[in-house]
Amino acid sequence: MNKKTVKDLDVQGKKVLVRVDFNVPLDDQQNITDDRRIVSALPTIRYLLNHGAAVILMSHLGRPKGQVQPEYSLGPVATRLSELLAQPVRMVPDCVGPDVQAAVAAMNPGDVVLLENLRFHNEETKNEPEFARQLASLADLYVNDAFGTAHRAHASTEGVTHYLPAAAGFLMEKELDFLGKAVESPRHPFVAILGGAKISDKIGVIDNLLGKVDKLIIGGGMANTFLKAQGYAVADSLVEDDSLESARMLLKQGQNKLILPVDVVVADGFANDAQKQVVKIDAVPAGWRILDIGPDTVKLFSDLLTTAKTVVWNGPMGVFEFPEFARGTFALAHTLANIQAVTIIGGGDSAAAIEQAGLADRITHISTGGGASLEFLEGKTLPGVAALADR
Repeated sequence: MNKKTVKDLDVQGKKVLVRVDFNVPLDDQQNITDDRRIVSALPTIRYLLNHGAAVILMSHLGRPKGQVQPEYSLGPVATRLSELLAQPVRMVPDCVGPDVQAAVAAMNPGDVVLLENLRFHNEETKNEPEFARQLASLADLYVNDAFGTAHRAHASTEGVTHYLPAAAGFLMEKELDFLGKAVESPRHPFVAILGGAKISDKIGVIDNLLGKVDKLIIGGGMANTFLKAQGYAVADSLVEDDSLESARMLLKQGQNKLILPVDVVVADGFANDAQKQVVKIDAVPAGWRILDIGPDTVKLFSDLLTTAKTVVWNGPMGVFEFPEFARGTFALAHTLANIQAVTIIGGGDSAAAIEQAGLADRITHISTGGGASLEFLEGKTLPGVAALADR
């Protein structure tokens, strides 16, 4: 990575504005159900505190669409972060304005302040220069450690870099190093696994990866569109008919690389307790729908993975929210955990599956950014990365 990192900055006695990704899931009682994104930001925060900085953290949470909505407050995050850092984290009621300016002015080296949800202001997602300037006015330096939002040119990811020296945090650096090496200089055989519901948002990724991988495994709902494009009857399965022509082009382009399911688990309804059966892909019964890959497909995919030296996985193999249709996804997760390869998981559902399977500590790298990792794999420039200073 040729971008400056937090280690390239002299932070002693400085106020440092840090964009983090604290977009964590909350239950109905505003309890955090998964703090992985908070924990991922700790190395950067601790480094800054240990080197004499005052740390001002900013993040979004959910989609409040420019309105102050209490259920999207970052208050629960401040509480959890205080516990993890074993020191007080002061939560301020807004992210700009006189109260915020006063709270920041009172900070000493070693203090931590968390600004309220950036997306309570429409100016954040619109990347309004004046809003970005107000954020930047709080600090001497800027660090972006929110890879999950790096594919968006927002005020907190791109706008502030016009007013402050800008560098990457440790999480951002780690993401770019792992994904960058996987795409630009992988150890071969290099196998990519793409799943999830839709092909439409992954056409560019498949197109880009076909020139780099040895094999590209397709599962999940998006495989149905490829199967239909090959002429198979997929009955009531999820299919994107307007992407059939794209699927045909990709099948032609990757005829020796694209690997599709050979059998599937079908159900007579979209529910965990639906009737189910395993069928070959040319035998999907009318009125039924494909909800998972079958055992022969699991073996086919797993056999390919056992010889791989680099694997990138984005998207589940079936409707893994239903335990009865999660077996294909979990089987591949176990395969990945047991191979001698660099294994990289990108995307929220794939990461959640790895966590649920209890295998996270046996994966080389789990990306914190679903959309950002997809755009990176597609070969796109991420605005939040491009805006950081070069080394």
